[in-house]
Amino acid sequence: MKTLTPAIPQAELHTTESWQQTLANVVRQPDELFSLLKLDKTTLPAAIAACKDFPLRVPRSFVARMKTGCVDDPLLKQVLPLGAELDYQPGFTDDPLGELDSNPIPGLIHKYHGRVLLIVSGGCAINCRYCFRRHFPYQDNNPSRAERQQMLDYLRSDPSIQEVIFSGGDPLAASDQLLSELVRDIAAIPHITTLRVHSRMPIVIPQRITEQCLQWLTDTRLNTVMVVHCNHANEIDDHVQQSLRQLNEAGITVLNQAVLLAGVNDDAESLIALSKALFTAGTLPYYLHSLDKVKGAAHFQVTEPRAKALIDQLLNQLPGYLVPKLVKEVAGAGSKTPI
Repeated sequence: MKTLTPAIPQAELHTTESWQQTLANVVRQPDELFSLLKLDKTTLPAAIAACKDFPLRVPRSFVARMKTGCVDDPLLKQVLPLGAELDYQPGFTDDPLGELDSNPIPGLIHKYHGRVLLIVSGGCAINCRYCFRRHFPYQDNNPSRAERQQMLDYLRSDPSIQEVIFSGGDPLAASDQLLSELVRDIAAIPHITTLRVHSRMPIVIPQRITEQCLQWLTDTRLNTVMVVHCNHANEIDDHVQQSLRQLNEAGITVLNQAVLLAGVNDDAESLIALSKALFTAGTLPYYLHSLDKVKGAAHFQVTEPRAKALIDQLLNQLPGYLVPKLVKEVAGAGSKTPI
């Protein structure tokens, strides 16, 4: 695996910006992204066209981890809009996981026994081009305060629910005040034992892990799990490593889920380097997802035989605890499906 040189030296990545400022100041225009990375602008018109279907959004600190002039940079490929996204591909749909069939009230998805997912925020720090919710109707799942009471009533009414998962968008795009209030209300429901937070924010805007954030994560009786999303070792710089260690040192279980992406991490060297970098930062590999067949992402697909062969290589070279579970999501299934 080649080591890619960041666009900006590591020493210059330190910022005094708050996470809110960084979140507000993301790169949104393809021409700016092309200019920052000194990319050949031949494909710029196609990128602009793809953004009309799914907007570009990427934090500048994440761009700074990319290699200038390299269209094959594994971080760039995750966010770079392509004309291929607009090509029709059989079997790729707007709702590949059938989530809209499990969306009984605004902001709540109940697919699996014992756990419920809350759409805490429709916003993200980064728009990953393979996102399975790139067509999700967030406008219909942005609960008001009254609708949040509906969600809590739903949780109270079903004693089989033991775990609540904060998702989005990215739940950490919401304010600490809102998140703190919501966690406190959930902790008051006796049959709920675990809070799980799914977030890419500790990876792409690591300063989001503040003392206030750590406080609401750890202040109640709930067991807390943070599942971050990182696909390549180059995403983990010193600041990301610090954010993950802060979570770990606060007593929070920290896991990672990655997506297997063609041209990004579909080789054993990249996956091994990712597992090792995560473990150094106090995070265990959890899932390696086969691509969800969302419309616009077919160019990222890796075949299942290829995916299995990669896992076999990992098993031969890593201890078992550093090998993620290879899974896929099947609409209507009662859990993730092992591959």
